[in-house]
Amino acid sequence: MRFAPFTPVRVVLSKWGGRPHWEFTGLYLGADRHGEWLGFPAGTRFARPGARTVAPVDQVTLVPTAGWLATFHAAGGPVQAYVDVTTPAHWHDAELHATDLDLDVLRLPDDTVRVDDEDEFADHARAWAYPPEVVAAAEATCAWLQAAVAARLTPFDGTAASWLALLAERE
Repeated sequence: MRFAPFTPVRVVLSKWGGRPHWEFTGLYLGADRHGEWLGFPAGTRFARPGARTVAPVDQVTLVPTAGWLATFHAAGGPVQAYVDVTTPAHWHDAELHATDLDLDVLRLPDDTVRVDDEDEFADHARAWAYPPEVVAAAEATCAWLQAAVAARLTPFDGTAASWLALLAERE
């Protein structure tokens, strides 16, 4: 494990070209065969330029080695899962960094799965000059994630439940 369980960690997401995006602090929970897990208790504050929000329910985020970050919400949240297509995440001390590539795959409370922000991805790819290989990788990752989330493939099969339980036990 990278850190002891419940060590505070900072998440710093940017947009292409180093543009600031979401920043927030959570807790390192541990690691399994899927990647590393971070916890964000209800009440966690999230901020980006021009927006702030507070987590309405507990959330855990899976940080795999691939180019995406998957956040799973406890019951009663606005979504069951919210998966950001990103560049591969990397650690700098106790800060996790990744570049958000706009595309998101969501599982809604009614089990509907949809892709969000395709228009934003197209606009940013053009305006910010995403390299063709970044565009291709983001689109392929998004398509795979949409299929995996819809089919409830691992780790979108309830794997996050034990990490949500660990987070809830700590509170």
